[in-house]
Amino acid sequence: MSVAAHIHQSVGDIAAHDWDRMAGDGNPFVSHTFLTLLEESGSVGGRSGWAPLPIVIEDEAGRPAAALPAYLKRHSQGEYVFDHAWADAWHRAGGAYYPKLQISVPFTPATGPRLLLGDRPDLAPALLRAAEMLCEENELSSAHATFIAPEQVPLFEAAGWMPRSDLQFHWRNHGYASFDDFLGALSSDKRKNLRKERAKAQDGVTIRALTGDAIRPEHWDAFWQFYQDTGARKWGTPYLTRAAFSLLGERMADKVLLVLAFIDEMPVAGALNFIGADTLYGRYWGAVVDKPFLHFELCYYQAIDAAIALGLSRVEAGAQGQHKLARGYEPVQTVSAHYIVDPQFRAAVADYLVRERAGIAQDQLVLGQHTPFRKG
Repeated sequence: MSVAAHIHQSVGDIAAHDWDRMAGDGNPFVSHTFLTLLEESGSVGGRSGWAPLPIVIEDEAGRPAAALPAYLKRHSQGEYVFDHAWADAWHRAGGAYYPKLQISVPFTPATGPRLLLGDRPDLAPALLRAAEMLCEENELSSAHATFIAPEQVPLFEAAGWMPRSDLQFHWRNHGYASFDDFLGALSSDKRKNLRKERAKAQDGVTIRALTGDAIRPEHWDAFWQFYQDTGARKWGTPYLTRAAFSLLGERMADKVLLVLAFIDEMPVAGALNFIGADTLYGRYWGAVVDKPFLHFELCYYQAIDAAIALGLSRVEAGAQGQHKLARGYEPVQTVSAHYIVDPQFRAAVADYLVRERAGIAQDQLVLGQHTPFRKG
């Protein structure tokens, strides 16, 4: 087999039909449209610390056959898998942790394919070896693939990359016909609590779930204000630019579910979701009012409503948040995989990860005993 690996400076350098043939159409975040709008809007590139560096494997005929959505990183912001302690340890040992290679979707803690293999699953080893060689030949400390689709984790492990686990809270659709049907699966007291929360959140508020052409520029204007407020409080500087939201509306509105809350026809809060083939992905939320339970309503309950209506199998509601547990979101392990060039540093991290994975598994077991579902 004769294949060649090419490093590009932009996903936009690769033809959309080639990229999407490799990525498939199940996950909106690895689509050519989403990744290039991040570039074109200035959300990545420039001084963001995320320099696009996609790796493409060409087949024997010179056609793009497999790819990695990769970025050269000079910090660890916007990743949601925290390696600051690793960076500090390597720095104290006299090494330079940055730059590193990040294989992910920027600012997006949602599971998805990281090896874009199209109809060439046999190219997975070559693709990962290309990432390793990029690190080895350019003095990068390491490569990190985060929020890997579960079915791809064995491909990374087979290549010797070290797995790391964390927890998120996902809602699973067990064939529910309606939100009330879902509530019927909960214990009586939890069911009553959720109904009370929804009633209080909706009191005096009009909620609209918008997608496609129903999302107008003024809706993006409002959501930008919500996003800026939340971003400034959580991260200091919001990751996405205003232009990114306009491009979302222009190019991906059919993959977007924007849930807005209005008081007297004035938008006061919103939650942004993306629609995948079998999953609704909750991403951003913000508000300019402080109304009890409105966050839960827009981000979690409206997402459940939408997933049931769309026939989706689950809702991924983003990183962290044990408060999701009481709202019917269950603890699920997410997996990243890591390649570290220096063998001694790699051995130290591998030892740490064994102990960390055991702790994560125990946390999942304990949290799983506190779901709101009826027992027995």
